[in-house]
Amino acid sequence: MSYGNPGSTLNDELNRLANGGTYPAIALYLDKAGAAQKWAARKSVSLGNVTDVVGVLNYIKGYTTTPPSLDLAGICNAIAGTVNLEPAAALREVAN
Repeated sequence: MSYGNPGSTLNDELNRLANGGTYPAIALYLDKAGAAQKWAARKSVSLGNVTDVVGVLNYIKGYTTTPPSLDLAGICNAIAGTVNLEPAAALREVAN
């Protein structure tokens, strides 16, 4: 089951997840890193000083190594429980 809109971007999906599963108004969109950090905060994930998108997403999944365990596509697929999808497509499969 897909929760995101077909054709949405990675930034759209990160903002949807940061907003609890619904897309916020475009005027309220954060950049990718900001949206990932907000999503982590919603999930009560402590990031320490990690601020980059890939690092934050790894922390959300529970992978806290430096450098991050997985690249962008890998971590998005790991979070979504999918394989070989591009990052936005993988995150469309995540409820929130």
